[in-house]
Amino acid sequence: MTADTSDVILQRMMALHPKIIDLTLDRVWALLSALDNPQNRMPPVIHLAGTNGKGSTQAMIRAGLEGAGKSVHAYTSPHLARFHERIRLAGELITEDALTQVLDDCYTANNGANITYFEITTVAALLAFSRTKADYTLLEVGLGGRLDATNVMDPALSIITPVDLDHQQFLGDTLGAIAGEKAGIIKRGVPVIVGPQHDEALDVIEAKANSLGAPMLVHGQHWHVTTERGRLIFQDENGLLDLPMPALPGAHQVQNAGAALMALRHLDFGEDACTAAMENVSWPARMQRLKTGPLVEAAERAELWLDGGHNPAAGRAMADLIKTLPNRSTHLICGMLNTKDIDGYLAPLATVAQSLTAVDIPDEVNTLPAQTTADAAQRVGFQSEIAPNVQSAIENITASEPDARILICGSLYLAGAVLRSNS
Repeated sequence: MTADTSDVILQRMMALHPKIIDLTLDRVWALLSALDNPQNRMPPVIHLAGTNGKGSTQAMIRAGLEGAGKSVHAYTSPHLARFHERIRLAGELITEDALTQVLDDCYTANNGANITYFEITTVAALLAFSRTKADYTLLEVGLGGRLDATNVMDPALSIITPVDLDHQQFLGDTLGAIAGEKAGIIKRGVPVIVGPQHDEALDVIEAKANSLGAPMLVHGQHWHVTTERGRLIFQDENGLLDLPMPALPGAHQVQNAGAALMALRHLDFGEDACTAAMENVSWPARMQRLKTGPLVEAAERAELWLDGGHNPAAGRAMADLIKTLPNRSTHLICGMLNTKDIDGYLAPLATVAQSLTAVDIPDEVNTLPAQTTADAAQRVGFQSEIAPNVQSAIENITASEPDARILICGSLYLAGAVLRSNS
Protein backbone atom coordinates (compact mmCIF):
# COMPACT_ATOMS: atom_id res chain seq x y z
CA MET A 1 0.00 0.00 0.00
CA THR A 2 1.16 3.53 -0.69
CA ALA A 3 2.47 5.57 2.23
CA ASP A 4 0.50 8.58 1.01
CA THR A 5 -2.76 9.62 2.64
CA SER A 6 -6.04 9.79 0.74
CA ASP A 7 -5.82 13.61 0.73
CA VAL A 8 -2.43 13.47 -1.02
CA ILE A 9 -3.69 11.05 -3.68
CA LEU A 10 -6.89 13.06 -4.22
CA GLN A 11 -4.82 16.20 -4.75
CA ARG A 12 -2.65 14.33 -7.27
CA MET A 13 -5.78 13.20 -9.12
CA MET A 14 -6.86 16.80 -9.61
CA ALA A 15 -4.00 17.25 -12.07
CA LEU A 16 -4.93 14.36 -14.37
CA HIS A 17 -7.33 16.42 -16.50
CA PRO A 18 -7.48 20.18 -17.13
CA LYS A 19 -11.28 20.41 -16.90
CA ILE A 20 -13.38 19.76 -13.81
CA ILE A 21 -16.33 18.65 -15.96
CA ASP A 22 -15.91 16.97 -19.35
CA LEU A 23 -18.78 14.60 -19.99
CA THR A 24 -17.84 11.36 -21.71
CA LEU A 25 -17.64 7.71 -20.62
CA ASP A 26 -14.60 6.68 -22.67
CA ARG A 27 -12.04 7.42 -19.94
CA VAL A 28 -14.17 5.64 -17.33
CA TRP A 29 -14.56 2.52 -19.46
CA ALA A 30 -10.80 2.43 -20.09
CA LEU A 31 -9.96 2.59 -16.39
CA LEU A 32 -12.62 0.04 -15.46
CA SER A 33 -11.17 -2.33 -18.04
CA ALA A 34 -7.68 -1.85 -16.58
CA LEU A 35 -9.12 -2.82 -13.16
CA ASP A 36 -10.86 -5.96 -14.52
CA ASN A 37 -14.33 -4.34 -14.55
CA PRO A 38 -15.28 -4.06 -10.87
CA GLN A 39 -18.70 -2.68 -11.86
CA ASN A 40 -19.66 -6.24 -12.79
CA ARG A 41 -18.92 -7.56 -9.29
CA MET A 42 -21.06 -5.20 -7.23
CA PRO A 43 -24.23 -5.97 -5.25
CA PRO A 44 -27.50 -5.11 -7.07
CA VAL A 45 -27.54 -1.42 -7.96
CA ILE A 46 -30.30 1.16 -7.50
CA HIS A 47 -29.29 4.10 -9.72
CA LEU A 48 -30.68 7.58 -9.02
CA ALA A 49 -30.69 10.66 -11.26
CA GLY A 50 -32.61 13.94 -11.13
CA THR A 51 -32.15 17.65 -10.56
CA ASN A 52 -33.44 17.78 -6.99
CA GLY A 53 -34.12 15.19 -4.32
CA LYS A 54 -31.91 12.31 -5.41
CA GLY A 55 -29.71 12.54 -2.31
CA SER A 56 -32.67 12.70 0.08
CA THR A 57 -34.43 9.87 -1.79
CA GLN A 58 -31.30 7.75 -1.61
CA ALA A 59 -30.98 8.43 2.12
CA MET A 60 -34.58 7.31 2.72
CA ILE A 61 -34.09 4.12 0.71
CA ARG A 62 -30.94 3.37 2.68
CA ALA A 63 -32.75 3.93 5.98
CA GLY A 64 -35.51 1.58 4.86
CA LEU A 65 -33.19 -1.17 3.64
CA GLU A 66 -31.07 -0.97 6.78
CA GLY A 67 -34.22 -0.96 8.90
CA ALA A 68 -35.05 -4.28 7.24
CA GLY A 69 -31.66 -5.67 8.23
CA LYS A 70 -29.94 -5.31 4.86
CA SER A 71 -26.39 -4.09 4.34
CA VAL A 72 -26.09 -1.22 1.88
CA HIS A 73 -23.31 0.44 -0.09
CA ALA A 74 -23.99 4.09 -1.01
CA TYR A 75 -22.29 6.63 -3.24
CA THR A 76 -23.11 10.33 -3.31
CA SER A 77 -21.44 13.61 -4.25
CA PRO A 78 -20.21 16.15 -3.51
CA HIS A 79 -19.05 15.58 0.04
CA LEU A 80 -19.55 18.20 2.72
CA ALA A 81 -16.71 17.99 5.24
CA ARG A 82 -14.58 14.99 4.15
CA PHE A 83 -14.27 13.00 0.94
CA HIS A 84 -14.97 9.79 2.88
CA GLU A 85 -18.66 10.85 3.09
CA ARG A 86 -19.08 9.97 -0.59
CA ILE A 87 -18.55 6.24 -0.03
CA ARG A 88 -20.42 4.05 2.44
CA LEU A 89 -19.40 0.41 2.59
CA ALA A 90 -22.08 -1.87 4.05
CA GLY A 91 -23.48 1.05 6.02
CA GLU A 92 -20.25 2.59 7.31
CA LEU A 93 -18.20 5.46 5.92
CA ILE A 94 -15.15 4.11 4.14
CA THR A 95 -12.09 3.96 6.37
CA GLU A 96 -8.94 5.95 5.61
CA ASP A 97 -7.00 2.74 4.89
CA ALA A 98 -9.63 1.38 2.50
CA LEU A 99 -10.01 4.72 0.73
CA THR A 100 -6.27 5.15 0.34
CA GLN A 101 -5.98 1.65 -1.11
CA VAL A 102 -8.66 2.03 -3.79
CA LEU A 103 -7.48 5.53 -4.73
CA ASP A 104 -3.91 4.28 -5.10
CA ASP A 105 -5.05 1.26 -7.13
CA CYS A 106 -7.04 3.50 -9.47
CA TYR A 107 -4.23 6.03 -9.84
CA THR A 108 -1.76 3.26 -10.67
CA ALA A 109 -4.11 1.52 -13.13
CA ASN A 110 -4.86 4.83 -14.86
CA ASN A 111 -1.14 5.19 -15.58
CA GLY A 112 -1.16 8.96 -16.06
CA ALA A 113 -3.94 9.02 -18.67
CA ASN A 114 -6.33 11.95 -18.91
CA ILE A 115 -9.29 11.48 -16.56
CA THR A 116 -11.36 13.90 -14.50
CA TYR A 117 -11.33 13.95 -10.71
CA PHE A 118 -14.98 12.85 -10.53
CA GLU A 119 -14.41 10.02 -12.99
CA ILE A 120 -11.43 8.46 -11.24
CA THR A 121 -12.93 8.86 -7.76
CA THR A 122 -16.19 7.31 -8.96
CA VAL A 123 -14.25 4.33 -10.28
CA ALA A 124 -12.54 4.13 -6.87
CA ALA A 125 -15.97 3.91 -5.25
CA LEU A 126 -17.05 1.12 -7.61
CA LEU A 127 -13.82 -0.72 -6.87
CA ALA A 128 -14.47 -0.41 -3.12
CA PHE A 129 -18.03 -1.69 -3.56
CA SER A 130 -16.79 -4.70 -5.52
CA ARG A 131 -14.45 -5.68 -2.67
CA THR A 132 -16.97 -5.57 0.19
CA LYS A 133 -20.06 -7.74 0.53
CA ALA A 134 -23.45 -6.04 0.81
CA ASP A 135 -27.04 -6.66 -0.21
CA TYR A 136 -27.57 -3.47 -2.27
CA THR A 137 -25.66 -0.58 -3.82
CA LEU A 138 -27.23 2.89 -3.99
CA LEU A 139 -25.57 4.96 -6.69
CA GLU A 140 -26.29 8.68 -7.11
CA VAL A 141 -25.54 10.38 -10.42
CA GLY A 142 -23.11 13.29 -10.18
CA LEU A 143 -24.24 15.36 -13.17
CA GLY A 144 -26.86 14.55 -15.81
CA GLY A 145 -27.00 10.81 -16.28
CA ARG A 146 -26.31 9.69 -19.85
CA LEU A 147 -22.60 10.52 -19.72
CA ASP A 148 -22.14 10.53 -15.96
CA ALA A 149 -19.33 8.36 -14.62
CA THR A 150 -21.82 6.28 -12.61
CA ASN A 151 -23.67 5.17 -15.77
CA VAL A 152 -21.59 2.07 -16.42
CA MET A 153 -23.66 -0.86 -15.18
CA ASP A 154 -27.05 -2.48 -15.58
CA PRO A 155 -28.92 -1.65 -12.38
CA ALA A 156 -31.70 -3.61 -10.76
CA LEU A 157 -33.78 -0.43 -10.55
CA SER A 158 -33.52 3.15 -11.85
CA ILE A 159 -35.05 6.24 -10.23
CA ILE A 160 -35.50 9.70 -11.74
CA THR A 161 -36.42 12.37 -9.20
CA PRO A 162 -37.90 15.74 -10.28
CA VAL A 163 -36.12 17.35 -13.25
CA ASP A 164 -35.68 21.12 -13.33
CA LEU A 165 -33.34 23.72 -14.78
CA ASP A 166 -29.75 23.39 -13.53
CA HIS A 167 -26.32 22.91 -15.10
CA GLN A 168 -27.69 24.25 -18.41
CA GLN A 169 -24.17 24.83 -19.74
CA PHE A 170 -23.61 21.06 -19.69
CA LEU A 171 -27.07 19.52 -20.05
CA GLY A 172 -29.03 21.90 -22.30
CA ASP A 173 -31.22 24.93 -21.71
CA THR A 174 -34.67 23.33 -21.86
CA LEU A 175 -36.45 20.90 -19.56
CA GLY A 176 -36.71 18.44 -22.43
CA ALA A 177 -32.98 18.50 -23.10
CA ILE A 178 -32.11 18.11 -19.43
CA ALA A 179 -34.66 15.30 -19.03
CA GLY A 180 -33.05 13.54 -21.98
CA GLU A 181 -29.72 13.53 -20.16
CA LYS A 182 -31.31 12.27 -16.93
CA ALA A 183 -33.22 9.58 -18.84
CA GLY A 184 -29.87 8.30 -20.09
CA ILE A 185 -29.67 6.09 -16.98
CA ILE A 186 -32.69 4.06 -18.16
CA LYS A 187 -31.60 0.59 -19.29
CA ARG A 188 -33.33 -1.95 -21.47
CA GLY A 189 -35.93 -3.90 -19.50
CA VAL A 190 -34.95 -2.34 -16.14
CA PRO A 191 -37.85 -0.81 -14.17
CA VAL A 192 -37.69 2.96 -13.63
CA ILE A 193 -39.44 4.89 -10.88
CA VAL A 194 -40.30 8.43 -11.96
CA GLY A 195 -40.94 11.20 -9.45
CA PRO A 196 -43.19 14.23 -10.10
CA GLN A 197 -42.24 15.90 -13.39
CA HIS A 198 -43.17 18.81 -15.62
CA ASP A 199 -45.04 17.53 -18.69
CA GLU A 200 -42.14 18.39 -21.00
CA ALA A 201 -39.72 16.32 -18.94
CA LEU A 202 -42.13 13.43 -18.44
CA ASP A 203 -42.76 13.13 -22.17
CA VAL A 204 -39.02 12.70 -22.80
CA ILE A 205 -38.57 10.18 -19.98
CA GLU A 206 -41.58 8.13 -21.09
CA ALA A 207 -40.34 8.05 -24.69
CA LYS A 208 -36.93 6.81 -23.60
CA ALA A 209 -38.38 4.13 -21.31
CA ASN A 210 -40.79 2.93 -23.99
CA SER A 211 -38.00 2.69 -26.56
CA LEU A 212 -36.06 0.40 -24.22
CA GLY A 213 -38.97 -1.64 -22.91
CA ALA A 214 -38.29 -0.38 -19.38
CA PRO A 215 -41.36 -0.75 -17.15
CA MET A 216 -42.35 2.60 -15.61
CA LEU A 217 -43.68 3.39 -12.15
CA VAL A 218 -44.75 7.02 -12.50
CA HIS A 219 -45.92 9.43 -9.81
CA GLY A 220 -49.58 10.26 -10.30
CA GLN A 221 -50.15 7.16 -12.41
CA HIS A 222 -48.75 4.12 -10.60
CA TRP A 223 -48.19 5.62 -7.16
CA HIS A 224 -49.49 8.54 -5.14
CA VAL A 225 -48.26 10.29 -2.01
CA THR A 226 -49.86 12.96 0.14
CA THR A 227 -50.24 14.05 3.75
CA GLU A 228 -53.23 13.85 6.04
CA ARG A 229 -53.44 14.95 9.69
CA GLY A 230 -49.68 14.95 10.12
CA ARG A 231 -49.21 11.54 8.52
CA LEU A 232 -47.78 10.49 5.16
CA ILE A 233 -50.19 8.53 2.98
CA PHE A 234 -48.71 6.42 0.18
CA GLN A 235 -50.68 4.30 -2.26
CA ASP A 236 -49.72 2.02 -5.13
CA GLU A 237 -51.28 -1.03 -6.76
CA ASN A 238 -50.42 -3.08 -3.64
CA GLY A 239 -52.47 -0.91 -1.32
CA LEU A 240 -52.21 2.02 1.07
CA LEU A 241 -49.61 2.88 3.72
CA ASP A 242 -50.25 5.26 6.62
CA LEU A 243 -46.78 6.29 7.82
CA PRO A 244 -44.98 8.86 9.96
CA MET A 245 -43.87 11.99 8.14
CA PRO A 246 -40.24 11.84 6.94
CA ALA A 247 -37.68 13.07 9.45
CA LEU A 248 -36.34 15.46 6.79
CA PRO A 249 -38.35 18.72 6.94
CA GLY A 250 -40.17 20.33 4.03
CA ALA A 251 -43.15 19.60 1.79
CA HIS A 252 -40.77 18.67 -1.05
CA GLN A 253 -39.54 15.72 1.04
CA VAL A 254 -42.99 14.16 0.75
CA GLN A 255 -42.40 13.66 -2.98
CA ASN A 256 -38.93 12.27 -2.31
CA ALA A 257 -40.43 9.94 0.30
CA GLY A 258 -42.92 8.69 -2.28
CA ALA A 259 -40.16 7.67 -4.69
CA ALA A 260 -38.25 5.96 -1.88
CA LEU A 261 -41.34 4.07 -0.74
CA MET A 262 -42.11 2.99 -4.30
CA ALA A 263 -38.57 1.60 -4.54
CA LEU A 264 -38.92 -0.33 -1.30
CA ARG A 265 -42.31 -1.70 -2.30
CA HIS A 266 -40.97 -2.71 -5.73
CA LEU A 267 -38.19 -4.60 -3.97
CA ASP A 268 -40.83 -6.42 -1.88
CA PHE A 269 -40.12 -4.76 1.45
CA GLY A 270 -43.03 -4.29 3.84
CA GLU A 271 -44.40 -1.64 6.15
CA ASP A 272 -41.63 -1.96 8.74
CA ALA A 273 -38.97 -1.03 6.18
CA CYS A 274 -41.15 1.83 4.91
CA THR A 275 -41.59 3.15 8.44
CA ALA A 276 -37.83 2.97 9.01
CA ALA A 277 -37.29 4.93 5.80
CA MET A 278 -39.34 7.79 7.21
CA GLU A 279 -38.22 7.74 10.83
CA ASN A 280 -34.52 6.89 10.55
CA VAL A 281 -33.46 9.01 7.58
CA SER A 282 -30.70 11.55 8.11
CA TRP A 283 -29.23 13.80 5.42
CA PRO A 284 -27.05 16.76 6.40
CA ALA A 285 -27.38 20.27 4.91
CA ARG A 286 -30.99 19.75 3.84
CA MET A 287 -32.73 22.31 6.04
CA GLN A 288 -30.59 21.06 8.90
CA ARG A 289 -31.00 22.80 12.24
CA LEU A 290 -27.57 23.39 13.77
CA LYS A 291 -27.74 22.95 17.53
CA THR A 292 -24.13 22.77 18.76
CA GLY A 293 -20.76 24.20 17.79
CA PRO A 294 -18.94 27.53 17.67
CA LEU A 295 -21.28 29.08 15.10
CA VAL A 296 -24.29 28.17 17.23
CA GLU A 297 -22.57 29.74 20.22
CA ALA A 298 -21.95 32.89 18.18
CA ALA A 299 -25.64 32.97 17.23
CA GLU A 300 -26.65 32.82 20.92
CA ARG A 301 -30.50 33.02 20.98
CA ALA A 302 -30.91 32.96 17.21
CA GLU A 303 -31.93 29.80 15.33
CA LEU A 304 -29.27 28.58 12.89
CA TRP A 305 -30.23 26.53 9.82
CA LEU A 306 -28.17 25.11 6.96
CA ASP A 307 -29.21 24.12 3.44
CA GLY A 308 -27.15 23.26 0.35
CA GLY A 309 -29.84 23.81 -2.31
CA HIS A 310 -28.66 25.98 -5.19
CA ASN A 311 -31.16 26.16 -8.07
CA PRO A 312 -34.56 27.80 -8.61
CA ALA A 313 -36.51 24.68 -7.59
CA ALA A 314 -34.51 24.48 -4.36
CA GLY A 315 -35.19 28.16 -3.70
CA ARG A 316 -38.92 27.59 -4.10
CA ALA A 317 -38.84 24.53 -1.82
CA MET A 318 -37.01 26.42 0.92
CA ALA A 319 -39.35 29.38 0.67
CA ASP A 320 -42.34 27.06 1.02
CA LEU A 321 -40.79 25.42 4.08
CA ILE A 322 -39.99 28.73 5.76
CA LYS A 323 -43.66 29.71 5.40
CA THR A 324 -44.61 26.70 7.53
CA LEU A 325 -42.22 27.53 10.39
CA PRO A 326 -43.29 29.60 13.41
CA ASN A 327 -43.33 33.30 12.66
CA ARG A 328 -39.84 34.69 13.22
CA SER A 329 -37.63 37.29 11.53
CA THR A 330 -35.63 35.35 8.90
CA HIS A 331 -32.26 36.38 7.51
CA LEU A 332 -30.12 34.61 4.92
CA ILE A 333 -26.36 34.17 4.71
CA CYS A 334 -25.68 33.16 1.12
CA GLY A 335 -22.71 32.04 -0.95
CA MET A 336 -23.04 30.51 -4.43
CA LEU A 337 -20.97 29.13 -7.28
CA ASN A 338 -20.56 31.26 -10.39
CA THR A 339 -22.31 28.63 -12.54
CA LYS A 340 -25.72 28.99 -10.90
CA ASP A 341 -28.92 30.91 -11.72
CA ILE A 342 -28.62 33.20 -8.72
CA ASP A 343 -31.64 35.40 -9.51
CA GLY A 344 -33.85 32.34 -10.03
CA TYR A 345 -32.68 30.84 -6.76
CA LEU A 346 -33.07 34.00 -4.67
CA ALA A 347 -36.35 35.37 -6.05
CA PRO A 348 -38.70 33.05 -4.11
CA LEU A 349 -36.65 33.49 -0.93
CA ALA A 350 -37.03 37.27 -1.11
CA THR A 351 -40.71 36.80 -0.27
CA VAL A 352 -40.01 35.11 3.09
CA ALA A 353 -36.75 36.61 4.41
CA GLN A 354 -35.98 40.12 5.63
CA SER A 355 -32.34 40.40 4.54
CA LEU A 356 -29.43 38.63 2.85
CA THR A 357 -25.78 38.81 3.81
CA ALA A 358 -23.51 37.62 0.99
CA VAL A 359 -20.23 35.77 1.56
CA ASP A 360 -17.58 34.14 -0.57
CA ILE A 361 -17.40 30.35 -0.33
CA PRO A 362 -14.10 29.70 1.50
CA ASP A 363 -11.30 28.09 -0.54
CA GLU A 364 -13.51 27.68 -3.62
CA VAL A 365 -12.12 29.04 -6.89
CA ASN A 366 -15.57 29.07 -8.52
CA THR A 367 -17.26 31.09 -5.80
CA LEU A 368 -19.46 33.94 -6.90
CA PRO A 369 -17.98 37.13 -5.39
CA ALA A 370 -19.97 38.25 -2.37
CA GLN A 371 -20.65 41.64 -3.95
CA THR A 372 -22.16 39.96 -7.02
CA THR A 373 -24.42 37.87 -4.78
CA ALA A 374 -25.43 40.99 -2.84
CA ASP A 375 -26.22 42.87 -6.06
CA ALA A 376 -28.38 40.00 -7.30
CA ALA A 377 -30.19 39.90 -3.96
CA GLN A 378 -31.04 43.59 -4.30
CA ARG A 379 -32.36 43.01 -7.83
CA VAL A 380 -34.94 40.50 -6.55
CA GLY A 381 -36.02 42.59 -3.57
CA PHE A 382 -33.67 41.83 -0.68
CA GLN A 383 -32.03 44.28 1.65
CA SER A 384 -28.47 43.02 1.26
CA GLU A 385 -24.92 43.52 2.46
CA ILE A 386 -21.65 41.59 2.42
CA ALA A 387 -19.54 40.03 5.17
CA PRO A 388 -16.03 38.58 5.16
CA ASN A 389 -17.20 35.21 6.49
CA VAL A 390 -20.16 33.33 7.95
CA GLN A 391 -19.33 33.99 11.61
CA SER A 392 -19.05 37.73 10.99
CA ALA A 393 -22.39 37.62 9.17
CA ILE A 394 -24.02 35.84 12.12
CA GLU A 395 -22.65 38.40 14.55
CA ASN A 396 -23.88 41.30 12.39
CA ILE A 397 -27.39 39.85 12.13
CA THR A 398 -27.75 39.01 15.80
CA ALA A 399 -26.47 42.41 16.87
CA SER A 400 -29.75 43.91 15.63
CA GLU A 401 -31.97 40.79 15.63
CA PRO A 402 -30.89 38.58 18.58
CA ASP A 403 -33.87 36.23 18.16
CA ALA A 404 -33.59 35.87 14.39
CA ARG A 405 -33.88 32.76 12.29
CA ILE A 406 -30.66 32.59 10.24
CA LEU A 407 -30.47 30.34 7.18
CA ILE A 408 -27.03 29.69 5.66
CA CYS A 409 -27.64 28.66 2.07
CA GLY A 410 -26.75 28.74 -1.62
CA SER A 411 -24.26 25.90 -2.10
CA LEU A 412 -23.27 22.47 -0.81
CA TYR A 413 -19.70 23.76 -0.87
CA LEU A 414 -20.62 26.56 1.52
CA ALA A 415 -22.53 24.03 3.64
CA GLY A 416 -19.44 21.85 3.83
CA ALA A 417 -17.28 24.77 4.91
CA VAL A 418 -19.83 25.61 7.61
CA LEU A 419 -19.93 22.05 8.93
CA ARG A 420 -16.13 21.92 9.06
CA SER A 421 -15.84 25.24 10.89
CA ASN A 422 -18.67 24.35 13.28
CA SER A 423 -17.30 20.96 14.30
